[in-house]
Amino acid sequence: MSATESANNALNQRIRAELLDAECQPPCIAIVSPSGYAPNPDAVTRGIATLQAQGCQVRNLTDPAYRHHRFGARDDQRIAQLYAAAQDPDVDIVMALRGGYGLTRLLPDLDFSLLARSGKLFVGHSDFTALQMALLATQGHVTFSAPMLCDDFVREELSAFSLTDFWQCLSHSQHVVRGTATGNPEVDLHGTLWGGNLAMLTHLVGSPWLPQIDGGILFVEDVNEHPYRVERMLLQLLHAGGLQKQKALILGDFSGYKLTDYDNGYDFEQMLLWLRQQVPIPILSGLPIGHGRDKVTLPVGAPAHLYALNGHFSLTVSDYPHLPVSA
Repeated sequence: MSATESANNALNQRIRAELLDAECQPPCIAIVSPSGYAPNPDAVTRGIATLQAQGCQVRNLTDPAYRHHRFGARDDQRIAQLYAAAQDPDVDIVMALRGGYGLTRLLPDLDFSLLARSGKLFVGHSDFTALQMALLATQGHVTFSAPMLCDDFVREELSAFSLTDFWQCLSHSQHVVRGTATGNPEVDLHGTLWGGNLAMLTHLVGSPWLPQIDGGILFVEDVNEHPYRVERMLLQLLHAGGLQKQKALILGDFSGYKLTDYDNGYDFEQMLLWLRQQVPIPILSGLPIGHGRDKVTLPVGAPAHLYALNGHFSLTVSDYPHLPVSA
């Protein structure tokens, strides 16, 4: 057994023990593909094995044979997966297979009341933000910006940071996340935590599926988006009238872009400096969330307390749904 395999096994055993210590019943997870498909079906098998090693039961509602164009299945089949997961009495968590694109196509036809009434913990990020925002906007339903099966549970070397934070969040009713970055302002405020993938939030502007939240704490992240495009999307949220209604904006990970000579020094830090002069609310950076290997889990739509001093901040989220306790 390699050193990586030994580390993964130790992590899985520790998580299994911690869930037992938290007195959670062994969770049942339904895997759905409301967006893209897994390019490597073997990775899905590996991810399911990881979840099972952590003490979970798994219902895989996806099938590589259902792949349709760039989607995990036809639109009606992807909706059926969500409904089947929501209506299964044994399922605790509905986990997205991966992101990509496809959920926006489903929004007009989804029964959000059915999904919310199920009481399931819906987890995912990236394209999954579209469903999370729609559930929050139409039902006030809390979901989780969180790891997905691909790639978080299938990596050759699992992220202890990501998976430990994931299970800590889902097994308790309060969760604390910390971050740090140069230039962060001092704040001490409360508000509804909401947000997710910046591109998805921007694409929902003007639709009934973007929550109209006043006095919230908005967090955003994205990947492969150049600093000027991040600026442009945040300005769209500002010009649409929503950004300035928030108490604070927190930036997560924005990686995968490449500067060119044409940028002439206009990098992410220069963009952030300019935004802080334009946006009339505090902007913090350094939130460990996004498309990278290490990410935190955040309850989307839950009450939160943001405290920042000397560049460091803590984000405490509370009173959100979590895994049931064993009888």
